[in-house]
Parts: sequence; C-alpha cells; structure tokens
Amino acid sequence: MRILLVGASGTIGSAVAAALGGRNELILASVQKSAEQVDIADPSSIRALFARVGRVDAVVSAAGRAAFKPLTELGDEDFDLSLSNKLMGQVNLVRLGLASVADGGSFTLTAGYLARHPMPGSGAVSLVNAGLEGFGRAAALEAPRGIRVNVVSPPWVTETLVKLGRPPDGGLAAATVAQAYVSSVEGTITGQVIDPSAAS
Repeated sequence: MRILLVGASGTIGSAVAAALGGRNELILASVQKSAEQVDIADPSSIRALFARVGRVDAVVSAAGRAAFKPLTELGDEDFDLSLSNKLMGQVNLVRLGLASVADGGSFTLTAGYLARHPMPGSGAVSLVNAGLEGFGRAAALEAPRGIRVNVVSPPWVTETLVKLGRPPDGGLAAATVAQAYVSSVEGTITGQVIDPSAAS
C-alpha cells in the first residue's frame, strides 16, 4: 500500500512508520523533519500536500497540538490552537483528502485517552479528543467509495511520560500503540474508536 503518514516525526508517528514500513510505501509528512512538510492547521497547506503526493491507499494522522493547562488559565488562543490544529487539522485531512484516497482505502486519525478520562488541565484536550472520536464515527457513515475512517485513542505513551519527566507507570509503549494503527490501516474495520490499551 501507498500510505501518507502525517506527524511522522513524532513519538507515535515514528513508531507507526516502523510498524508499517518495509511492506508498504510510506510518504512521511510533518511540520518539519520529513520528506513532505505540512501544517495541518492551514487548509491550504493540506491541499498542497495532497496535490504533491497524488493518489494514496491510506492516510494516517498522528499529528495535532492542543493546550494543556488549568481551566482558569485557558485563554482564547489556547482554544483556538486546540481547535484549529488537533481537531480541525485532522478533520480537514479527511475532508480535503477524500478525493486522493483510492477506493476501499482508509483514514486513521488520533484522539486520546483524555476524551473519556479527563483530568485537571485537560479541558481543551478532552474537548478536541472527544470531537475527533465523534467525527470519526460519523464520517465513516458517509465516506464514499468504500473508504474507511477510524480513530485511535491512545493512553499516555511511555516515551512521552519520560520526556515530560513523569513516572512511566501506566503508560503504553509507542510500539504497542502503533499496532492499533496497523489494525486500522490493514484491517477491515470502520467507524471505530480504537483503544490500544484494550488489546495490550
């Protein structure tokens, strides 16, 4: 398969690239450090990306930024960032990429554990993650030509916790999380929110 992987330079994206690489042709894209550059917060950048890469069999998004801070400190700019980047950035990958995905192809988006298990500081993150889960389920009902849409909703990733200086207990290794993306891309499911920890 020819797979466009957005967010390829991140912790999860790198693990997904390792899991899908070899047997598939990967087109790696991110804001920087990749063969293809894209800013998912900018619809024109997404359009340009699809124009450059042409027809693909699958699009995987492991990209998206959202603000994490106490509710009383979340300002307009924090919600604007979270909504325009992680939420609408991934929604637009689907909207603007449908014509570029082959019949029977797929989109796999990334939400997160905080959609269903909020914690202090996650007001903006929980909002966009829940929105992505809802969008994925709905988009799968209308995607044309047999195109599938799924959302991976990972827990805290062990490597991310370590980078943040937090105890890695309770985290899931990026390589394990990546297997959920493999299931979405290479399987037959659609309209599903996939919890990688449920299969670990």
